[in-house]
Amino acid sequence: MSRNPNGVSSPPLRFGYGTNGLADLRLDDALALLADLGYDGVGLTLDHMHLDPLAPDLAARTRRVAHRLDALGLGVTVETGARYVLDPRRKHGPSLLDPDPDDRARRVDLLLRAVRVAADLGAHAVHCFSGTVPDGTAEDTAWERLAETLTPVLDAAATAGVPLAVEPEPGHLLATLADFHHLRRTLGDPEPLGLTLDLGHCQCLEPLPPADCVRDAAPWLRHVQIEDMRRGVHEHLPFGDGEIDFPPVLAALAATGYRGLTVVELPRHSHAGPHFAERSLPFLHRAAAASPLTNRSGEPSATH
Repeated sequence: MSRNPNGVSSPPLRFGYGTNGLADLRLDDALALLADLGYDGVGLTLDHMHLDPLAPDLAARTRRVAHRLDALGLGVTVETGARYVLDPRRKHGPSLLDPDPDDRARRVDLLLRAVRVAADLGAHAVHCFSGTVPDGTAEDTAWERLAETLTPVLDAAATAGVPLAVEPEPGHLLATLADFHHLRRTLGDPEPLGLTLDLGHCQCLEPLPPADCVRDAAPWLRHVQIEDMRRGVHEHLPFGDGEIDFPPVLAALAATGYRGLTVVELPRHSHAGPHFAERSLPFLHRAAAASPLTNRSGEPSATH
């Protein structure tokens, strides 16, 4: 057990790996690999190769996956960032912001399916994001669409008892922590609405360092993604290839008492997914065990 700044014991962090970084493996093989490597869980992206949310017999297939996760002792979060699961020609399309209401409804339907899958799997959260603002769409209109389309998903999440964890994504309408709070206030701070915090995105574009982002986001944290990244460049990198100083970030995360999964997010490294899965967990364990250097103000030092 680690200790937070008040001396209270914090639960150990639980690490997972995203199936979007293991896209060349069958789902059963990917789950077995992660269990063998010692991961605590998996970030399961619903996609055509991994628990296809649009194929027949979803409930039966979900039950089989639930039994497999239980047998392997893996926790799970459900992620909805598959690139072409809804449209083979448009990456991440259609989105919650599309001008066509029928297209927006298709994305809503995917999220409603994801909530049902998450409930059946015993997942700790359902992840989603806003999408980019379509050409010719005013920003105020985009925010109105986002609030409107998320409302039935939040209702379903409340009924299922599974938080909806919205991710600030560079280049999207909801790109920053400030944008998340704007959405939260717009919707009236609904209880099921939580946050997916991607720690690399904090390094990429947030004004505060990642450890400070963690502390500020703590009350709304429902899911965490992790990878290395450089300032101003939205490129998910293996650990050690970017600029993040991980020990103070993980110390800040442990101090929040966050109990969900912290999932490695390397979707563009699937060609060597098993290799990076094997490398990533020891790195995270070493970083979590390291004592962060601090200056007199208590801020993490800039030492990398």
